[in-house]
Amino acid sequence: MHIILVAIAWIYVVVMVAAAEAVAPNGTLLGAAVTIVLWGVLPLTVVLYILTTPARRRARLQRESLRGSSGAPDGGDHAAGDPVPPVGKEP
Repeated sequence: MHIILVAIAWIYVVVMVAAAEAVAPNGTLLGAAVTIVLWGVLPLTVVLYILTTPARRRARLQRESLRGSSGAPDGGDHAAGDPVPPVGKEP
């Protein structure tokens, strides 16, 4: 929850800086767009990816533990091989 608040606050700051860039006497809309991308989108994606790593790891471990307790005889995700060779064939 706190991560979302930080992200929203950062987006607000970046939008305000971009708006100031756009309405400045020698500012441009292109400069505002570059500001949003380079100050907002790229850093925010990196920071959110790093900060949500523990949550993704917990979810992955929980999925694996639930899948592992499903009763698969060999504990794997693939189909088990034929335990008895066909009749008339030697191993």
